[in-house]
Amino acid sequence: METRRNGVTGRPRGFDTDEALERAMLVFWEHGYEGASLANLTHAMGISTTSMYAAFGNKEELFRKALARYSEGPGGYLDQALAEPTARDVAAAVLAGTIRSTTGATSPQGCLGVQGALTVSDSGQDVRDLLVTWRDNSYSRIRERFRRAVEDGDLPEGSDPGLLARYVTALAFGVAVQAASGVGRDELRAMTDAALRAWPPS
Repeated sequence: METRRNGVTGRPRGFDTDEALERAMLVFWEHGYEGASLANLTHAMGISTTSMYAAFGNKEELFRKALARYSEGPGGYLDQALAEPTARDVAAAVLAGTIRSTTGATSPQGCLGVQGALTVSDSGQDVRDLLVTWRDNSYSRIRERFRRAVEDGDLPEGSDPGLLARYVTALAFGVAVQAASGVGRDELRAMTDAALRAWPPS
């Protein structure tokens, strides 16, 4: 059966691109950008290298798509966290979401956005820069939420939204690294609960 895309008649791909991207995301999540070989990726996706390039572009473009999928799926807790009514609730929800997503029983441990390109060769610099931007975006969104909390009186006058946002993101990224090292949920929850005891009173 032939299909038409953008006015061009051609053969259907013969595979589910959504499912293939999900599988690629899991490979990158487990092995990082450089550790995920094309052979590993195409094997997990169930397609040939030619099909991968045709559907997703090169490895870097595939990684960018996988990171976007991760942000909307396992990493999507940030959107919900930012909607919490108080700054402390936001911080608690960010940390709880990080623990859930980095210690799942059916997914790789850790965070794709933290471990994806911590160590790469010069050829992976663009990916490392991409992940720096990805992490900075999380920080900026939390900082902006805390800035509004100061304006609303939820945080004490004189609180530093940037410092508090850095505190929360450093804890969250630390949780991801610890989870990747095998630290369990209960210990991570105890650690974040202890850290939140230092939260400024409203």
